[in-house]
Amino acid sequence: MERLQKVIAQAGIASRRNAEKLILDKKVKVNGVTITELGFKVSKKDEIQVNNQLITKQEYEYYLINKPQKTLCSNSDEHQRNIVIDLIQSDKRLFTVGRLDYDTSGVLLVTNDGEFANLLTHPKYKIKKTYELIVDAIITADEMKKLEKGIRLDDGFITSPAKAWILFKDFEKNQTKLELTISEGKNRQVKRMIEALGHKVRKLHRKQFGTIVLKDMRQGEYRRLKPFEIKQLKTLALEGKLLEKRST
Repeated sequence: MERLQKVIAQAGIASRRNAEKLILDKKVKVNGVTITELGFKVSKKDEIQVNNQLITKQEYEYYLINKPQKTLCSNSDEHQRNIVIDLIQSDKRLFTVGRLDYDTSGVLLVTNDGEFANLLTHPKYKIKKTYELIVDAIITADEMKKLEKGIRLDDGFITSPAKAWILFKDFEKNQTKLELTISEGKNRQVKRMIEALGHKVRKLHRKQFGTIVLKDMRQGEYRRLKPFEIKQLKTLALEGKLLEKRST
């Protein structure tokens, strides 16, 4: 059972606030009966009409895609660059859950469920993301400690503690391959963390988002999320929500 205004909003008829106004204005019927109670709940079997028009409940789709490099996390681009959404065959109005930079590859979730997307991208819930990156320097032990402790970015923001591992040092090319796990999602955060050390990221790939791990998928390949994966992600975000409440 879900609140009537939520179901109306999910169907794309109006925002939740405007859906509440429609109910109060006596423009909503459930099974032929006009409803004016904002707390009224409906089931999947109920027939809902708005302005005497039967609404269809939104069918949600959830995808995992290995985002290719040189693609945008956007629904349009004035420069005609490649867009991630165009790689997925669907008749729904999809959007990405958060963003990855144009030249960054890896785990990206795509959906038409705004509530799901907001839950996973809300900064308070600290969904962990793991990246593999190649840096144009030999990273020192002191620099690793700075990344793990939290580092001040160019706008003054200090990152939360992170987990960092050195995967490989290439002394001939003067490069270090790292794995970095963060619980925030600031714009270009991983690149800016490395820039704060005085270095640059040469290659960036996100290998894990929450409980979703990228396995054996080529860049550009995608699949639907399984029901248990969707449930795991929602549970993870709700656990973060509870921890946030306890800490305040």
